[in-house]
Amino acid sequence: MKIAIVGCGSRHQMFRDAVTEDYADRHEIVALCDSNPHRLSEAAKLVSKPGTNGVATYLAGDFDRLITEQRPDTVVVATPDFLHADYIVRAFEAGCDVICEKPLTIDLSRLKMIVDAQARTGRQVKVTFNYRYSPARTQIKELISSGAIGTVTAVDFRWHLDRVHGADYFRRWHRQKENSGGLLVHKSTHHFDLLNWWLGTVPTEVLASGRRVFYRPETAVEMGLQNRGPRCAICPVAEACPVRLDLAADEKLRALYLEAEHEDGYFRDLCVFDEEIGIEDTMQAHIRYASGVTANYTLTAYSPWEGLEIKFQGTKGEITHRHVEVHGVFGGVRDHADDDAITTELHLAGERPKMLDVPKAQGSHGGADPVMLGYIFNPEGMEPDKYGRASDHVAGAWSILTGIAANASIESGSLVNIQSMLRARNIRI
Repeated sequence: MKIAIVGCGSRHQMFRDAVTEDYADRHEIVALCDSNPHRLSEAAKLVSKPGTNGVATYLAGDFDRLITEQRPDTVVVATPDFLHADYIVRAFEAGCDVICEKPLTIDLSRLKMIVDAQARTGRQVKVTFNYRYSPARTQIKELISSGAIGTVTAVDFRWHLDRVHGADYFRRWHRQKENSGGLLVHKSTHHFDLLNWWLGTVPTEVLASGRRVFYRPETAVEMGLQNRGPRCAICPVAEACPVRLDLAADEKLRALYLEAEHEDGYFRDLCVFDEEIGIEDTMQAHIRYASGVTANYTLTAYSPWEGLEIKFQGTKGEITHRHVEVHGVFGGVRDHADDDAITTELHLAGERPKMLDVPKAQGSHGGADPVMLGYIFNPEGMEPDKYGRASDHVAGAWSILTGIAANASIESGSLVNIQSMLRARNIRI
């Protein structure tokens, strides 16, 4: 398979390395495309094989020429979220299939573009929801599908981002909703997809609230950072800031972003306490599903630890699943959790709670990435997927519709009906 990658920031590395290192005998990267010449050049160096003339590179404005000249079978879209729809549609129209980083897109107008183009061309897009492939998350799917707790009636889902990972969304392009859809789309698409997949249903109504309470100027003042600068690199009080990002100290970030600034003026280390940030850091949503299940969802982006807590209520009992990814930040060190940080408890009515053995695997995202990449790039070499983990444009659409509805609910203060929202835009999924 001939593959072109659009977007050469940090997101593309997983796909690049999989093709060049693990599946080089089956696939070839024929082109790279990015808006930043420096970043494009750095990516090309890492793809090029010794003794060759390298890989073809194209600036963003030359994407159509890339398609004409290189004729890829598949386009990997790893650009900022608001650009996904444009590249997906153009790839479809050119006869290419697509592998897309999550989220599929960020709003209804762009979703309609994708859905209509898919129906018109018959091309396919795979959305890379790697959490589905984690052994621990797959175990939850198996428990629910087997009826271990009877019929699921309600879910409580809490996701915690710590003050390193969480802060990062407020210093780069994600911090404006017109770029990312906010965290309820960009980040929560993973979580809403898991709920759809676990429960085997789709959302119907959402009532949400959200606000920015931590990443704002008042917090900087409380921390004694009154004289802060516009970005970490030139901030006079950076040394005193607990969420400072030193791009120069990280080899990858320096090469990808700091040394690329002169090309387009994009700064990766803007102040997380700026007034003009347009996304929330504290969000809650009540979600109703077609199956009758209801869920309460919470996301905070300034927790002292990172991970998730989920409780499934069922007619026969409950499942409690907890994953501590990062214990916390102590003295500037991000303390990652150990192997026992994932727990699943099964508590059936009339019985004592039982701690289940949680399956583990090696690799990023709890062992999820290698499995997902195997199904993407070598499906013939993988066992048939009895869990149905592959995600197309339909799964991608339903994963973002909860977040889009939640954003609309925050803005209006009212319950949002998803089918009514889709009918108003003539979107058929």
